Amino acid sequence: MNDTDARRALRRELRAARASLDPRQRMAAAQALADRLEALPEFLIDQRVAVYWAVDGEIPLHAAVTALRRRGQALFLPVLRGERELAFAPYPREAALEPNRHGIPEPRCAPTELLPPQALQLVLVPLLGFDRRGNRLGFGAGYYDRSFAFLRAGERPREPLLVGVAYACQERAQLDAAAWDVPLDFVATETELIDCHAHRAAALP
Repeated sequence: MNDTDARRALRRELRAARASLDPRQRMAAAQALADRLEALPEFLIDQRVAVYWAVDGEIPLHAAVTALRRRGQALFLPVLRGERELAFAPYPREAALEPNRHGIPEPRCAPTELLPPQALQLVLVPLLGFDRRGNRLGFGAGYYDRSFAFLRAGERPREPLLVGVAYACQERAQLDAAAWDVPLDFVATETELIDCHAHRAAALP
């Protein structure tokens, strides 16, 4: 099986694992996730935070968003721009939303209000699978990898901090990274906050 076939098979497996969770488990996980994120200093103080609109069984962010809004931090949602890249629209409590071509809600705003990825401080990144070294399996379109490709050059961590968000059942012992993948700084699940830099350092010979 080549790498593309392997990734497709793994995506099917991970989608099935995520789909097996019942609504009660999802809601409990969403609250526990917010508690895990509170252990990350940047989650408490950064003023430009990108979140996502949960679809296709992704872990909901409503509890985390409530905590961020309560502290007055500015929230942003991704919007599709250009060739499979993202910009980030302000997401106030009263934001008017409309579905993009994939059916995912995006805030309506003037182009001048959009932030480029480089202007964010913290990004909560959805995913299908992850390992502890920060390798992420996404949905195959490459939006996040293209948009944050600038982070592949230079020292990490630096802004924006990329925090993968997932259920614990989405973890795999090892994911092979493609040349274009942008590794995560942390992964937050309902059970723990994982420092991917520490695990990458521990894996070095």
